[in-house]
Amino acid sequence: MAQEWREVCMSLSVEQVKEALRRVVDPDTGRDLLAGATVRNVKSEGSLVSVELVLGYPPGPRAQALRAQAEAALAAAGAGGARVQLDWKVAAHAVQRGVQLLPGVKNIIAVASGKGGVGKSTTAANLALALAAEGASVGVLDADIYGPSQPAMLGITGRPQSLDGKTMEPMTGHGLQASSIGFMIDADTPMVWRGPMVTQALEQLLRQTNWRELDYLVVDMPPGTGDIQLTLAQKVPVTGAVIVTTPQDLALLDARKGLKMFEKVGIPILGIVENMAIHVCSNCGHAEHIFGEGGGQRMANDYGVDYLGALPLDMRIRQQADSGTPTVAADPDGDLAAVYRAIARRLAVKVAEQARDMSSKFPTIVVQNT
Repeated sequence: MAQEWREVCMSLSVEQVKEALRRVVDPDTGRDLLAGATVRNVKSEGSLVSVELVLGYPPGPRAQALRAQAEAALAAAGAGGARVQLDWKVAAHAVQRGVQLLPGVKNIIAVASGKGGVGKSTTAANLALALAAEGASVGVLDADIYGPSQPAMLGITGRPQSLDGKTMEPMTGHGLQASSIGFMIDADTPMVWRGPMVTQALEQLLRQTNWRELDYLVVDMPPGTGDIQLTLAQKVPVTGAVIVTTPQDLALLDARKGLKMFEKVGIPILGIVENMAIHVCSNCGHAEHIFGEGGGQRMANDYGVDYLGALPLDMRIRQQADSGTPTVAADPDGDLAAVYRAIARRLAVKVAEQARDMSSKFPTIVVQNT
């Protein structure tokens, strides 16, 4: 990221300020503050040095500790006093060539799996809640037209409103904006639709929902590599994809196909989440890898993508999702929510490291024959 140095400090030189910030490492990015943050408005008033730092992802409750470290580093470098303002701003990042960004949405993250039954929808909901808990504005799009689960999972009932007769307002649950075909049909109504109808429904849900200034829109994808995935790749501006799998060999085989599909259509893989990685008996505490061990990590290594983290096979995750209050909302200070938030932080950092979208910085040039 670019650094901006507007004033030279009287108490410390510019190089001394740079060197001090270089000594502070952000634990979420693994990079020093000089490399990992935008530095603005370096000022001095007598011996007091003030600096503004802007991160590209929401740091959540760790912001205070990081700010204190930066102030301590400046003081140790010789400043009579140090005042650091730490802020963050999520930028819109580059998407597939020729696809325009969606109004009101900075980044779209597709959460996908090669097969059903690996906990993709539960993971998508909890990652969205975890990103929101870190401070971001987050929405969820339920793209599983045949089997929408987000309305029940987020505990949202009722029908969306339309203020203009053309578009609809997102529903809300646990602080998330949400859109799903499930809001418009009865829970036991099957979607007996052919592929073109399904893809049209997806586009309408995406583009006719009045998303309100989202940092991240998490898309809960249907399993597999069919029409929805192809439409998403060709027409929807996707920042990147997260692959959810279990350690089981059969699940990994399908997950690899899903990963390769996104690679072929030019959508970056943000990382792999391994679900149901281990089970700990609630009675005796015995830990057992029911579906195998280390498969997600090996897959990440094989394809050179990030391993975002592993989640246990835990009954609480299922119970809380079924109740309409997913784990991060049901027990925000619990051990399982901490795992989801750690994965969400790695995901947010990975998005921040993507190339920024610059299409809005340049005028559109149209050449016409006269």
